[in-house]
Amino acid sequence: MGGTSTETISINLKIWRQLNRDSKGKMVNYKLDGVSTDMSFLEMIDILNEKLMKNGEDPVAFDHDCREGICGMCSIMINGIPHGHEVETTSCQLHMRKFSNGATIVLEPFRSSAFPVLKDLIVDRSAFDKLIAAGGFVNISTGNPQDANSILIPQQDAELSMDAAACIGCGACVASCKNASAMLFVSAKVSQFALLPQGKIEAKERAQNMVNAMDELGFGNCTNEAECEASCPKGIKISNIARLNREYIKSFILGR
Repeated sequence: MGGTSTETISINLKIWRQLNRDSKGKMVNYKLDGVSTDMSFLEMIDILNEKLMKNGEDPVAFDHDCREGICGMCSIMINGIPHGHEVETTSCQLHMRKFSNGATIVLEPFRSSAFPVLKDLIVDRSAFDKLIAAGGFVNISTGNPQDANSILIPQQDAELSMDAAACIGCGACVASCKNASAMLFVSAKVSQFALLPQGKIEAKERAQNMVNAMDELGFGNCTNEAECEASCPKGIKISNIARLNREYIKSFILGR
């Protein structure tokens, strides 16, 4: 039986290098040959780092964990686009076959005052954790669990809630927005509860608290240009922002 050959390409990398949060960063050029087109984007960075360490250089720092598009940690600006040019694809799911031989690829960290750069391509996204702490949870005494079939939820509402819950909190929405708004993230977290009976108890507090926290943490305002939806690797829709606005206004009409 004959073996199968793997195509390889050469690429030029321009990578943002920054020693720490307080230092001044700069773009550094690297040439990488023999890159298998079967590699994922993060595997390509692994190969580059092996080369750098062999030469006694500091490897490129980047976030990663599951490498399956679940954890949301692989948040890299690739050629000016969060996670790269492939639709609904995380950085770890992007493959090198999507780039041509001799291509120049620019890698930068997400840019937002709420996401300060820690090192190279790693940013501090703990602001999202603070948004969740402000209201992205259900905290009520439910007693003994009910049979799921006894809680009647319209199928459309259940599906919309699950769609919103698919948000992995990567921050691509913030990075793509010219205002660095977190409205898509917050609206997804509000929507997943607002559509279900379990989330009704704290609905008023949730909408107000999360919006207030978003402002306090330095995220910008939404101007409905939909870059967030276009760059979201999980396809979260901006219709959730409309729902967040309704929930926010309703919280004042009904009173806290």
